[in-house]
Amino acid sequence: MSLVEVTNISYKYPNGYLAVDDVSFSIEAGENIAIIGQNGAGKTTTVKMLNGLMKPCAGDVLIHGESTKNHTTAQIARKVGYVFQNPDDQIFNPTVYKEIEYGLKKQKLTMSECEDRIKEAASLTGMTDYLGVNPYDLPLSIRKFVTIASVIASNCDVMIFDEPTAGQDLDGLNRLSGLNRILTKSGKAIVTITHDMEFVADNYERVIVMCRKKVIADGYARDVFFQKDIMDRAMLKQPAIVRIAEGAGLQGNILDVQEMAAACRVYDFSTNKL
Repeated sequence: MSLVEVTNISYKYPNGYLAVDDVSFSIEAGENIAIIGQNGAGKTTTVKMLNGLMKPCAGDVLIHGESTKNHTTAQIARKVGYVFQNPDDQIFNPTVYKEIEYGLKKQKLTMSECEDRIKEAASLTGMTDYLGVNPYDLPLSIRKFVTIASVIASNCDVMIFDEPTAGQDLDGLNRLSGLNRILTKSGKAIVTITHDMEFVADNYERVIVMCRKKVIADGYARDVFFQKDIMDRAMLKQPAIVRIAEGAGLQGNILDVQEMAAACRVYDFSTNKL
């Protein structure tokens, strides 16, 4: 059985608005998945059902074979961590150290275990030098890494990042890329919501496309990004590297600069032939 099984889930808000309609997919340990789509496509509502912040009105979400309907949000959060799009919706402790430590106290770990987890999470996210600082004295881009560190320290099996690239500079983007590699290599499943198609092309093997509350594509990024009809239907731009390669007439589904450079070396632009 998969780590996460999402089967025909739907969610309707109290005012009657249907936000997610009959969505299904599964997640394996060690997978790195990007969920993309326009605002209102149902992405955030879907991932909030993965960790119990919302419970499906129809269908079911199974984590390690157990339905989220049978557990509290706090219980599910030990297995599925969620990093909010806005870190200010999540941070409430006076120091970075206390913020990372908060969730660990609920797990009844020893002081030594807590300390080790905090140090490791801070090191991975670049927060070591900020442990004694009030999070609200840090820029928004760095506050995002405070909340990411909190989830990493909890050691949950699935980690959901909602728009982590927003407001990040090159250093922040590189740090996020490194975290993805380290966490998935350790067996964690990473699910990221993002509008940054370049970041997806560089970092994710699997892409789920949502449009109008449904999943309209789920597959390898190398395949999905070259399905122009899917991208148009979801009102998404292909990554720039894809559009440039196609515009230049280069062969193959090119997703990164190295692949483009290799294709250019064997392509005769004067004759448009290899």
